[in-house]
Amino acid sequence: MDEHPPSRKMTPEPPSVKISLMRTLVRLLVVVVVVIALHALITRTEAWISTSQYSWAMPGLTLAVLLIYALMIAIPFVPGVEIGLSVLALSGPSVAPMVWIATTLGLSLAYVAGCKVPYRWLHRVFLDLHLTGACRLLQRFEGLPPKGRVAFLQSQLPTRFGPYVLRFRYLGLAVLINIPGNSVIGGGGGITLLAGVSGLFRMPATVLTIALATAPVPMAIWLFGWEIPWR
Repeated sequence: MDEHPPSRKMTPEPPSVKISLMRTLVRLLVVVVVVIALHALITRTEAWISTSQYSWAMPGLTLAVLLIYALMIAIPFVPGVEIGLSVLALSGPSVAPMVWIATTLGLSLAYVAGCKVPYRWLHRVFLDLHLTGACRLLQRFEGLPPKGRVAFLQSQLPTRFGPYVLRFRYLGLAVLINIPGNSVIGGGGGITLLAGVSGLFRMPATVLTIALATAPVPMAIWLFGWEIPWR
């Protein structure tokens, strides 16, 4: 008979720095290769169509670009703003509403993925980055109901600002999505992915927040007919 009581689940030891670095580099390499390949394909196809008798195919290409853009912007650390501006430069202000819809769909897709992503996969990523503290936090977070998660996060935040951060979390999400250079902290896809992982954001309110947060620039370009300078 075992004399020791069952122990609390322990955080696994992170792999060696060499293995962690290799796994992280492979993940980043896959993302970079996909983004570069899609960008090259779109650019060459657009150039070929514009100089051939198949100019009638341009609307179809634009739709395909928007669908690819929606998928790309859902990937964490992908600079979605730059890609969106490239799409606007390609087709002009007339497609700005479609770019807005594609942006909303892409970021909403990242949010849904965050709601469904297995915590085991997140543990692996955090361990590869040697973020054992984040792993322990995730273990405590995983078994809590939504209200318990709010209370837990509030206990981890400064007493003075904690209640406001959680109360206005949708406003904070909108601000983070629009911060210039947010690809450094995961980009729009990474930010909305984590929003889904947290379990603190409800689907209808999150999609509405994403739609409102991403509307100003494309809608202004569409309403005022602004041209992208490098078009």
